[in-house]
Amino acid sequence: MAERESGATRGEQRELRVMLITDCGSTTTKAILIEKRPEGYRQTYRGEAPTTVEKPFEDVTVGVVNAVTELEELSGRKIIDRERLARTPQEPPWITPAREENGQPVGIDIYCSTSSAGGGLQMMVAGVVLAMSAESASRAALGGGAIVMDVMAINDGRMDWERIERIRRLRPDMILLSGGIDGGDRKHVVKMAELIAAAEPKPRLGITYQLPVIYAGNRDVRDEIKKILGEKVELRIVDNLRPTLERENLDPTRQQIQDLFEEHVMAQAPGYDKLLRWVGAPIMPTPAAMGKIIQTVAEKEEKNVIGVDIGGATTDVFSDFLVEEERVFNRSVSANLGMSYSISNVMAEAGWENVMRWVPFEMDETDLRNRIKNKMIRPTTIPQLLSELIIEQALAREALRLAFDQHKLLATGLKGVQRIGELADIGAGAKGRGETFIRMMDLDLLVGSGGVLSHAPRRVQAMFMLLDAFQPEGFTVLAVDSIFMMPHLGVLSQVAPEASAEVFTRDCLIYLGTAIVPVGQGKEGQKVMDYTIEFPDGTVEEGELLFGEIKLFKKPIVQPGEVADFTDMPAAKVTCRPQRRFDLGEGPGRQVVGMAPGGVVGIVLDGRGRPLALPEEPAERIRKLKEWIGVLEVYPDLAQLEEERKLIAARMG
Repeated sequence: MAERESGATRGEQRELRVMLITDCGSTTTKAILIEKRPEGYRQTYRGEAPTTVEKPFEDVTVGVVNAVTELEELSGRKIIDRERLARTPQEPPWITPAREENGQPVGIDIYCSTSSAGGGLQMMVAGVVLAMSAESASRAALGGGAIVMDVMAINDGRMDWERIERIRRLRPDMILLSGGIDGGDRKHVVKMAELIAAAEPKPRLGITYQLPVIYAGNRDVRDEIKKILGEKVELRIVDNLRPTLERENLDPTRQQIQDLFEEHVMAQAPGYDKLLRWVGAPIMPTPAAMGKIIQTVAEKEEKNVIGVDIGGATTDVFSDFLVEEERVFNRSVSANLGMSYSISNVMAEAGWENVMRWVPFEMDETDLRNRIKNKMIRPTTIPQLLSELIIEQALAREALRLAFDQHKLLATGLKGVQRIGELADIGAGAKGRGETFIRMMDLDLLVGSGGVLSHAPRRVQAMFMLLDAFQPEGFTVLAVDSIFMMPHLGVLSQVAPEASAEVFTRDCLIYLGTAIVPVGQGKEGQKVMDYTIEFPDGTVEEGELLFGEIKLFKKPIVQPGEVADFTDMPAAKVTCRPQRRFDLGEGPGRQVVGMAPGGVVGIVLDGRGRPLALPEEPAERIRKLKEWIGVLEVYPDLAQLEEERKLIAARMG
């Protein structure tokens, strides 16, 4: 057997200078190369190819090899030993370590991968009380990279037969069972285990192995759980994820989820048995990898960070905040909010009025609905007209807003920590509802990812969407993922956290700029604050911001790759003197002095108030939208919209 020189194989302790990472998505496999250069670690080349888990290939490694082949062609670096690949395809085909041969670059030092092929990791969770153990279980599953298909609890309002039928019909990849603090409730945890046993659940992938079930509940009930489930499922027992009412312990459960994902779920997909041998670090679910890089950067930079990935079918939101001297990470999945397959759901949940409030022209509701349905049945199309782009970005605002609202409901303090009565007295969320950890005034960095943000024709469009959807407060830096490499960097952070964080700052993030937003309400034209901006080049801007007004200062400009660290960014010193009804973080009317890093857009002063409320009268709303669009230069001349209308009318006869 060929020597596994790939320290590309697990655990070899030496400097990693050339790293290959792939993300095996449901439709596309994306490969990137990261190399150590004199200025530090940089992402240098990128290749992609269709994912090959379906017929005629049914082997995910075919897509991986095709994507890496494109990398080889672009970089001039020979990475794959094709003789070895043909001779022993089960073994890693990578040439390692990285070196030069005859003056040409050859090989890599490590290969890592993420995966969401086959629909990603799909789980059911079960607990005793919806607002307590079941919610903690949901947080653990989401943090482990799963899509939560359903949440069961004693107080979920369903009959036992309905729960059993639900388990049988959904066929999840695994089930997480929790409930009862250590030394606490026993009978209800046992009842949930009996329901799972009665359902005799079958996995979504594979028919020759037992469904994995993780038990993370009351430790005093473990023996009973083993008797009930031990012979019917692949049972794994970990520490209680809610050992006391006042404490969550999610990490052991999250780690077990990822271990089982690699051992069971991925092993059933075509070709993954080979891929598992090829990698030099555990394969991570794509959402878990993206959450990992958010956590890594938040801890390294000591910042409060929110990240969002808006896709065709789902929108994932990640947050990492410092709460009472402890870092708290949360992830939510809005499985019905996306920009292609789920775009009709966005319209249904947001409503016609909420979508149209972002559109600077009048439009018939039937016309809008027809356009949305066309997008849903042709999900890979992109806007061809300016009006189509504006409508798509209006829908994106609503998808982001709704997903963030759902995230804030999950990112809360523990529920039920006060003294409670009998189980029957606890309604779904009726008692002990904690407040969200997400305080927008404390947010330091907001990162957007996904096609509608990363590939917006103008970067200011992404900034405008994030401003409207998330409504940041105070001083907030906004950025987008340049080419969707956050999952790659998340899995790499397991073995090379320094390289991962450095590439994230240098090459992954495109800094848009800083938003400075006073919180409060006023009348149109009322003074919100006076400001003084001292730019790094020595120039100074002074003035006043009025309510309902947006101002843009196109400096200091920071081009991609210019900074290796968040703290190295060129920044302007901004002194704000808000009126007594407006707050920038120090209290109403109190002066605030802060640093505002620049980006490819610049510094935005947003005087539209918080919460953001647009004019209700259609003509006035359209006038204000056009005013803001003009100040920020969001779109080309809107006069072309009238020409588009004439063109469409002519085509329709």
